[in-house]
Amino acid sequence: MTDKTDIVDLITGHRRMRRNRKADWTRRMVRENQLTVDDLIWPIFLVPGTNVVEPIAAMPGVMRLSVDKAVEAAREAADLGIPALATFPNVDLSLRDDTGSHSLDADNLINQATRAIKKAVPGIGVITDVALDPFTSHGHDGILRDGEIVNDETVSQIARAAIAQADAGADIIAPSDMMDGRIGVIRQALDAAGHQNVGIMAYATKFASAFYGPYREAIGTSGLLKGDKKTYYIDPANGTEALRDAALDVEEGADMMMVKPGLPYLDICWRMKDAFGLPVFAYQVSGEYSMIKAAGAQGWIDEERVMMETLLAFKRAGCDGILSYFALDVARLLARKG
Repeated sequence: MTDKTDIVDLITGHRRMRRNRKADWTRRMVRENQLTVDDLIWPIFLVPGTNVVEPIAAMPGVMRLSVDKAVEAAREAADLGIPALATFPNVDLSLRDDTGSHSLDADNLINQATRAIKKAVPGIGVITDVALDPFTSHGHDGILRDGEIVNDETVSQIARAAIAQADAGADIIAPSDMMDGRIGVIRQALDAAGHQNVGIMAYATKFASAFYGPYREAIGTSGLLKGDKKTYYIDPANGTEALRDAALDVEEGADMMMVKPGLPYLDICWRMKDAFGLPVFAYQVSGEYSMIKAAGAQGWIDEERVMMETLLAFKRAGCDGILSYFALDVARLLARKG
């Protein structure tokens, strides 16, 4: 038999990486990570009123929804198999004040939506945020006193808001405010109110990022924000500090953890999953979404492929799921391919 050994065989020691890539079936057979509908959490924006579907200019394809329309959206999401929604209210300016006191109203917009969604679509999860920025007149996540976001008073208030949200039927409380001690205080408050089964998804590492702009337009805080949030969000340069912050949330009783923003912080996703073993989620934030949509609209990228590739990157980085404004589009695409 003629020896057909090639010099490449000698150089590689007869190991050729392309063997497993030679056909579609082999690529599928050895694929390490899969994106499924079970990985998706869909963030939606709420507005007062009835029959309102209001486009958000900075987020093409994303709408602000009145509660009745949010219920319809929840039904569609559930029919597609999306496990959970995350709700964010755009509160009327007349209801916002320096302390975000309307967050404590049992009948505020976010609690109205929770009750309506859980009544109409009981099988879908509802994740709510207790940060005060949708309720404050200054756009900060906490109470502003003499130019400072006061930590302990804010924590006390968001713990009370968490109880109101749990009373309304929220399945998971996801505090995004980044105040010190908030996870432990919220856990104690929920348990004392009889909500032992309500989980906490800690925004364990939320960075002082430039990627949040379109979101602030969506909840109506972009024109309100005085100063910045660098005294309570994490410096984007700091990975070790982020892990320390996450460790405190774990010690205080977080059930699951989130990294926000997503794609620029894949290293943090991996480090958190490796360090703590809790379920880890990434939030593909508004800036990430809008950049993909804008480039896709210009024809500079294949929007659908980039959308799917970025979400798969989160899975490869160790994430158990992703909060994404693409969730509905992805679920439809997966359903067609299935």
